[in-house]
Amino acid sequence: QVQLVESGGGLVQPGGSLRLSCAASGSIFSINAMGWYRQAPGKQRELVADITSGGTTNYADSVKGRFSISGDNAKNTVYLQMNSLKPEDTAVYYCNANLFRNGSYYYADYWGQGTQVTVSS
Repeated sequence: QVQLVESGGGLVQPGGSLRLSCAASGSIFSINAMGWYRQAPGKQRELVADITSGGTTNYADSVKGRFSISGDNAKNTVYLQMNSLKPEDTAVYYCNANLFRNGSYYYADYWGQGTQVTVSS
């Protein structure tokens, strides 16, 4: 079994900051990449940012310059620092890990339960 546990969501005013964390645990052989997606009401889930085990990062255009993703390979943990938050950043944020589970033959995607981020005055 693999678990992704997220933390750090909440309510923040426009212009504020939040930091999300996600730790992967369980029967993991190796992790290819971890990232964050978000889904706002009535919209499709979209990629926010991801990072490979080698440190290569990728960001959605809407968050470039405001959000920063980082990872700790030793702890199987990924962080998302969100600055200059806007009301349109309001969504449920989901952690994703593309990983190789012990006993498996391929990489697969795993998801966290989601954490609510609300940006409002």
